[in-house]
Amino acid sequence: FAIKNRFRHRSSQYPKRAHWMDWAEEKYDKLLIAQVKMVLKVLFLYIPLPMFWALFDQQGSRWTLQATTMNGDFGILIIQPDQMQTVNPILILILVPIMDSIIYPLITKCKLNFTPLKRMTVGMFLAALAFVAAGLIQIQIDQTLPKFPSSNEGQAKFINMMNQSLPIKAGTNQFMLETFTANEDYLTFDKPFELILGAGVPEMVSLSDGTRNTMVIVQDGVQPRPIAFRDITSKPEQGANAIRFLNGFTSTVNVTVRNNDFGDIVTNNMSKYVAVPQGDAEFLIRNNAGQVCVYNQKFGFGSSYTYIIMPTFAFGSNCQEGIRPVLDIRPNSIHMAWQIPQYFLITAGEVVFSVTGLEFSYSQAPSNMKSVLQAGWLLTVAVGNIIVLIVAEAATLPDQWAEYILFASLLVLVCIIFAIMAYFYTYIDPTKIEAQFAQKEPDEKEKRKSLEMARKDSVEHYKEDRRSSDSSSDEDDVIQQSKM
Repeated sequence: FAIKNRFRHRSSQYPKRAHWMDWAEEKYDKLLIAQVKMVLKVLFLYIPLPMFWALFDQQGSRWTLQATTMNGDFGILIIQPDQMQTVNPILILILVPIMDSIIYPLITKCKLNFTPLKRMTVGMFLAALAFVAAGLIQIQIDQTLPKFPSSNEGQAKFINMMNQSLPIKAGTNQFMLETFTANEDYLTFDKPFELILGAGVPEMVSLSDGTRNTMVIVQDGVQPRPIAFRDITSKPEQGANAIRFLNGFTSTVNVTVRNNDFGDIVTNNMSKYVAVPQGDAEFLIRNNAGQVCVYNQKFGFGSSYTYIIMPTFAFGSNCQEGIRPVLDIRPNSIHMAWQIPQYFLITAGEVVFSVTGLEFSYSQAPSNMKSVLQAGWLLTVAVGNIIVLIVAEAATLPDQWAEYILFASLLVLVCIIFAIMAYFYTYIDPTKIEAQFAQKEPDEKEKRKSLEMARKDSVEHYKEDRRSSDSSSDEDDVIQQSKM
């Protein structure tokens, strides 16, 4: 109504009013208008706040994904990547009483004017520091990750399943493979390459772009022959370990681990990948005759292995000697404990920002509009999640650490804007303002009542004058007609 009324009275002949909401005085009470003004002042300060939540809510997404590439073995306790989020509520329970009983009173004793808006600014800055810490950790993690092929590259690893050593030439790479072993690292090719196995005939090999492959070299008559199998091209999800078996045994075998079945594996064939969690794993290898071999292995986080069942494999107590592991992806080596500093910073920022922000909002809100500010506060959380989607899709940064630094930089920029807005904010006491209007309200009601009565009286006088004038005119008409 205020906007519409202001638009109708946009001409310069109408006097200006102190606030645009004052144009609603013709319809609404001044107390209600004053309460809406108080709410709008606080909601205006909410504009930069979604950026804080854009960073804070990434604990359950980006930071959990970061934890999947880390080692969660704490000795007596094994932490899964998604369980690291529990650090946040634990730190909240610790930091809230510390802030209220130690930090804030100490700042007050130092006679520092640490207003609520200044606390919120500090909280935003702490959240930015948390993402800087996350970026630094990500740089260290990236140094331990394998180099996966790009969209125009292919990678290959070779396993020698022959009973003799084999010289191999793949493109410009030359090396010797001992029996039942594999070369240590994947070889990267950006175009078809020439493959020569021993004294065999050269052949051209073309790898699909963006793929990793294992070339299993088997004896085919008198000549060695490569068989290609597709490998995974990323770290296993949730810190699990991607395990598969290569059967070089003379008969079909079946492999199971816990409740997972690798299926029947025929000779010179590879099983599917099975995700095996961290810890001790017991593999059961069976043949069609019902014989069983128990193979035990302990895994860390995020590794990938190919287990070779060699032709010399035999069921019995020493069957484990006929199985040889080939490491495809190294286990995670950076410990999850390195995430604790960034969780501490983001939690300290939340305690200083969120708790203080709600307290400030309630202190500056009128008694009947506190729920409006609560809704506005929750709206900033929703907008923050939308910002994550927009920035993540628009940025398309190749490195995760660069995205962390981008979000930290954006929050620092928003933090500066919020600090400027807070500098010009004037704190109010809604109770006093409402009390002042409550005192003025009876007088204003009397004035309105008297004005209403005066208006009614004027209307009544006008009607009486109109009736008297009408009756006198009728008499004049009668006299005129009688004269005629």
